[in-house]
Amino acid sequence: MGSRTSAWTRAGACAAVATLCVAGMTGGTARAADPLKIGVIAEESAISGIAIPNGAKLAAEEINKAGGVNGRMIQIIEYDDHASASDAVRAFQRAAHEDHVAAVIASYMSEVVLALEPWSGRLHTPMITPGAASDNITKRIKEDYDHLKYTFHGYMTSTSIADIVCDAAKDMLVDKLHMQTAVVMSEDAAWTGPLDAEYLKCLPKIGLKVLDHIRLSPDTTDFTPIYNKIEGEKPDVIITGLSHVGVQPTVQWQQQQVPIPMFGISSQATSSTFWKDTNGAAQGVVFNMASAPDTPVTPKTIPFAKAYVAKYGIDPGYAGYTAYDDVYMIADAVKRAGGTDPDKLVDALEKTDYVGTIGRVVFRGRDSEFPHALTIGKGYITGLMVEWDHGKQVTVWPEGVAEGKMSFPAFVKTKQSSAN
Repeated sequence: MGSRTSAWTRAGACAAVATLCVAGMTGGTARAADPLKIGVIAEESAISGIAIPNGAKLAAEEINKAGGVNGRMIQIIEYDDHASASDAVRAFQRAAHEDHVAAVIASYMSEVVLALEPWSGRLHTPMITPGAASDNITKRIKEDYDHLKYTFHGYMTSTSIADIVCDAAKDMLVDKLHMQTAVVMSEDAAWTGPLDAEYLKCLPKIGLKVLDHIRLSPDTTDFTPIYNKIEGEKPDVIITGLSHVGVQPTVQWQQQQVPIPMFGISSQATSSTFWKDTNGAAQGVVFNMASAPDTPVTPKTIPFAKAYVAKYGIDPGYAGYTAYDDVYMIADAVKRAGGTDPDKLVDALEKTDYVGTIGRVVFRGRDSEFPHALTIGKGYITGLMVEWDHGKQVTVWPEGVAEGKMSFPAFVKTKQSSAN
């Protein structure tokens, strides 16, 4: 998994710059010249993970060029958690105790964020996750608000994502292609528990009978038995919940010419590296995103995507958009809070009303079912369905912002294609 030395070296690099590493970094007592430190904990070897520090650094550079936050430059301190919850906890402790960060942006893995959540409370350090989805993150806040109020959910909850996929499936699969049956295929992970539970509720409601529910190990390397089983059940569509896996099931889906479309969540597919990683096998895979490079979800979406490509050479993964927004939201909260006192910062973050790259961000209140979760719906965050089409990510839903129409590979058979 590699050494933590490089991450810790980067994290402590400010020690070499005496003017930046001064005492009094906690609370609201920092001098105007002191940097505003934001810790970023992520899985830097993962497609979705590396987008987090990349997006955060891009936002920090833009804010600093514009004069910083009340004259203070933002300093992003990176920590690679190597997809390990224990490494992430150690990084969080270092960020709070030694590097004196004002806030932390952490992880696309629900297991990691769930491990960090109590530490955010113990150390009174505000944390936003740009990519984890488990409903349990915000359910915990509901159960113990006073201790866990420091955690904010900067991405859609699993239940919200499932509902968006079902809404899209109703329009695209049931109404237009007259599909009637589905198999749910998800990886066995913390975030897919509530995702699958909601799939099993909402899919039948839109007219898709669930023939089977498959939860696969993220360590699976051979999907042949799984696809053979699914083909034998003859569903009209495979509804997916994939994040830690993605390349291998997609490659084998194409190699084995599985005649059933894949539609749902495929987090790795959100990065432009996915086309190359699958050697084009991603053609026709339809997946959910909060925003996409070709779609003006807000006036900020496309300019961010272009700036990201110019800097890093690839399109941002889904958590790159949110990490970028999170830095701006933290900076805005620091301004409104008058400093970095953690309780005042939490209060300011709770009052966030910010138009970012993924839509209008408003956190749900402490009395809601999911405190500090994003508000979902028209006028806020609505989500997209995007398809890989000849090397490009093309938004295909909803119709108002779609840049193309959904089309599956020739080996995929639907009622419509059979009729033709």
